[in-house]
Amino acid sequence: MKTCKTLSAVAALAASLLLAACGGTQKVSNGPVAADPNKPLTIGFAMDTVREERWQHDRDAFEAHCKQLNVNCVITVADNKAEKQADDVDNLLTQGVDVLVIAPHDAIQAASMVDKAKAQGVPVISYDRLINSDKIDLYISHQVPVIGRKMAEYALEKMPKGNYVMVYGASTDNNAIIMKNEQLKVLQPAIDRGDIKIVAQDFMKDWRPELALNFAENALTQNGDNIQAFVVSNDGLAGGVISALTKRQLTGKVLVTGQDAEKAALQRIAAGTQTMTVYKPIIPLANAAVEAAIALGKKQPVQNATTFHNDAINKDVQAVLLEVVSVDKSNLLSTVIAQGYVTYDDVYANVPADQRPPKP
Repeated sequence: MKTCKTLSAVAALAASLLLAACGGTQKVSNGPVAADPNKPLTIGFAMDTVREERWQHDRDAFEAHCKQLNVNCVITVADNKAEKQADDVDNLLTQGVDVLVIAPHDAIQAASMVDKAKAQGVPVISYDRLINSDKIDLYISHQVPVIGRKMAEYALEKMPKGNYVMVYGASTDNNAIIMKNEQLKVLQPAIDRGDIKIVAQDFMKDWRPELALNFAENALTQNGDNIQAFVVSNDGLAGGVISALTKRQLTGKVLVTGQDAEKAALQRIAAGTQTMTVYKPIIPLANAAVEAAIALGKKQPVQNATTFHNDAINKDVQAVLLEVVSVDKSNLLSTVIAQGYVTYDDVYANVPADQRPPKP
């Protein structure tokens, strides 16, 4: 019995120590724990792709600005797969991100991601591409309608008559649809006058250049190479179109538009095979997205916000929209090179030295 009493005493002592320890923990966790004001926010960035050069710029600029402003960021890439992006968002929410930024693969499908985030009280920013949801806290992009108009206006100014081919982006991307609608609005009066004729038009799945190549080859064949302009919605697709034109020795003879000011596209403009692109400064976009995410994470208002009407859902959303610039051979030096987006040597790498403009 003595042994039993001793064991009981030891057990009682251990139990009292355990209760004391638990009591200490219980005291700390009693009621809501105050957030650490010095703890950095964590921003989740669910990207669709980094296949194109411009999306690599977005990723790098976003990550760099997060580091500069002492916030954590977790970046995922869905490789152009809607299902993977949905899984990525689930994982980011499980990790407890404070703000979610989505560059959607599918504007409609991404609305369910917004619903999940909002159900957990996580603010959502729709980055570059507009998600079809009125629950997003912010849409941040360049002026997408303006981009579409600039392409069509440029084409009409330089090629006011003739056969046009319209090469649109992915039908799942709201931006591609917005640009298509704006392009056709600009071109419609010339179509009605009979000045131009759209002889072919289609969306290119996942913005794939090889599809643009095949589409351009078919359009050229069906029209006996009698095409004056390809209104192309980004530089990657423009590269595919120019490959088709190159095979027929038509480069420089047919107008080709683009968007994103990719280095390869700027080189083509300098060499005369692509006519123009729409330059969308990426660093200001990424920086503004990070700064807006921080504001939302701290429950503060977003600076410079306006409203944008999403025609797909007939709703207004809060937006920050950045300006864009048309770039062709005449202003390469004063735009993308002057702003340090690319170097002079990179842009004119394929142009003989005696045919280059003076180096600034």
